[in-house]
Amino acid sequence: MNKVNLKEKLALFSDHWHPRIAGELNGQQVKLAKLQGEFIWHSHEEEDEMFLVLDGELTLEFRDRTVVLKENEFLIVPRGVEHRPVAHNEVSVMLIEPASTVNTGKIKNERTRQGLDYI
Repeated sequence: MNKVNLKEKLALFSDHWHPRIAGELNGQQVKLAKLQGEFIWHSHEEEDEMFLVLDGELTLEFRDRTVVLKENEFLIVPRGVEHRPVAHNEVSVMLIEPASTVNTGKIKNERTRQGLDYI
């Protein structure tokens, strides 16, 4: 039971689209990531996913609309909803999602991250 300083944890890495696990609770993982550029269109069939912007601005594209999240704003993407995160400039985010969530959903490519590191 240790406190977590988000700024200290985010300072431990600089790569983009590679989440790290900062904590776990009730089958959920609290992940930190830095994002820049466009991700791929994907969905998570079994898991909801929460994006909380810690620093910067994140655009979440959906097939029928676009939502811009600024610092201290969050959005929960319901399971099965196709989405694409876009960061025009570097953004730091906290993701809260079930431990089973794979960042690219069913798609397996060079951006797929499994067996995430703990920080």
